[in-house]
Amino acid sequence: MSHPCNASSPFDHPKADVILRSSDNVDFRVFKLFLSLASPFFETLFELPQPSEEKTENWEMKDGLAVVPISEDSRTLDALLRFCYPCTLTENPSLDHFKDVVNVLEAAKKYSLDEIENTICQALFNPKILEVDSLRCFAIARRARLRDQTLMAAKYSLREPLIPEWFDEIGLVTSADLLALLTYHQKCGSALKKLHLNYSWIKQHYQNRTSGSWLLGQTTTGHGCNCPKSTTVQLFGCYCVLWWQEFMVATFEALKDKPCADTIHKMIEKTVEEVRRRNCSTCCSNVAIAMPEFTTLFAKHVDELVSEVELPLRY
Repeated sequence: MSHPCNASSPFDHPKADVILRSSDNVDFRVFKLFLSLASPFFETLFELPQPSEEKTENWEMKDGLAVVPISEDSRTLDALLRFCYPCTLTENPSLDHFKDVVNVLEAAKKYSLDEIENTICQALFNPKILEVDSLRCFAIARRARLRDQTLMAAKYSLREPLIPEWFDEIGLVTSADLLALLTYHQKCGSALKKLHLNYSWIKQHYQNRTSGSWLLGQTTTGHGCNCPKSTTVQLFGCYCVLWWQEFMVATFEALKDKPCADTIHKMIEKTVEEVRRRNCSTCCSNVAIAMPEFTTLFAKHVDELVSEVELPLRY
């Protein structure tokens, strides 16, 4: 085995009272007090009888200090310790790589560093990151056995196709975990079919023909437009405008693959543009005023149904 090398500042202090040795043979000279205050695990560890200079046969000593072997590598240990040290001595590490986040999260759980775990979760599992890297976040949360974060990432992953593209962190989860995620995704898509099969949720919201006149290609005063009407979908005893029926059919088809409110917003944006190109003054006015409200209604019901679907994972 190669001779241990010393860690960089601030973990090379000559007045440190214990040495933590990483799995790749790097010695971190640290202060017990800082680690004990941050972690009950380390507090208990350092309360155990320490070797004296006269009796060291079961302990390795270096420069008069006990050497405690740690299973984490130096990169992970360095980041973990920086979280434990006061901000006047070092700043929190910047975890730029997902693999680093995984390793530090696992170590934080192992050593009961709850505050560190919470800090990392707040930084990583926020909407901006989840919207872009939901699958990677799912892999990290699942690997670290973080229940709430796993559920959150799974919900955000509904913005991705049912069969996702390859991502580097896929190796962090088991095939059972991945199958559970795909099953959850599929069940969410299936749960939304009831909204398409029964439009009672729309009727309950608008209640009467006047309130829902835009769906029929009419103004609130009853004036109708010449846009084509559906021959199959009726609301309040009248046929709906064809462009709205086509929007609903296309949206529910898209929701099979991406069963989330975000899909509705994107589909409505396309429909608004298409309706405006028709140059129908009635429908152009209706779509600008009514569709935002309808988006909120539609998204609300989608979120409610998705929230009822359980992610089939054990903890």
